[in-house]
Amino acid sequence: MSVKTLTIDGIDIAVEEGTTILKAAEEAGVHIPTLCHLEGVSDVGACRLCLVEIAGINKLLPACVTQVAEGMKISTHSEQLQEYRRMIVEMLFAEGNHVCAVCVANGHCELQDVAIEVGMDHSRFPYRFPNREIDVSHDRFGIDHNRCIMCTRCVRVCDEIEGAHVWDVANRGAASRVITGLDQPWSEVEACTSCGKCVDACPTGSIFRKGSTVAEMERDKTKLEFLVTAREDKQWTR
Repeated sequence: MSVKTLTIDGIDIAVEEGTTILKAAEEAGVHIPTLCHLEGVSDVGACRLCLVEIAGINKLLPACVTQVAEGMKISTHSEQLQEYRRMIVEMLFAEGNHVCAVCVANGHCELQDVAIEVGMDHSRFPYRFPNREIDVSHDRFGIDHNRCIMCTRCVRVCDEIEGAHVWDVANRGAASRVITGLDQPWSEVEACTSCGKCVDACPTGSIFRKGSTVAEMERDKTKLEFLVTAREDKQWTR
């Protein structure tokens, strides 16, 4: 496979053809904020937080799904990008019911972390206060749709790693939401293996383990990376 040379924030790097800008930036030690990206599953460019500027291209491109090209000159932290990222996070808070003080993931939430990173201390957009349900029918887990940011990490990890296909996305636009089964209560979906991968994949407090306290609500993303590596290298243990 051929090697592509490019610059990211003035840093000269060389990576294999087919590498995404996000992965190339990671190898160069350049941090790009994301919410929908999760190591071990496919990227979909849903959150748009990883938008970058590329010289000669008059639009912003998502780093997670854009492959590198020879001679690319990429900027990841311009003033314009910082403003766009702050606006995206503000809209995420405004379109849902993210009351951090009473959320089970408070202090362990990627959305909260990104808000701090981009310098968001309020939202300029009117809050929608949508009427969203909470499904705690499952005997071990629950989902609070008020906290969901539609990153679809739960959908992809259940599909691509567990292979259970429990989660999906229903409707369009502002009415979009993740569903279990054929829009059934979670407890009625026979395909669910109760593995908990969706809980570990969720970046907010939307999908949670019943009975978990705030201090216990830590996500183990390394578990998903281990599962992918073990599957590829046929290292399963009994």
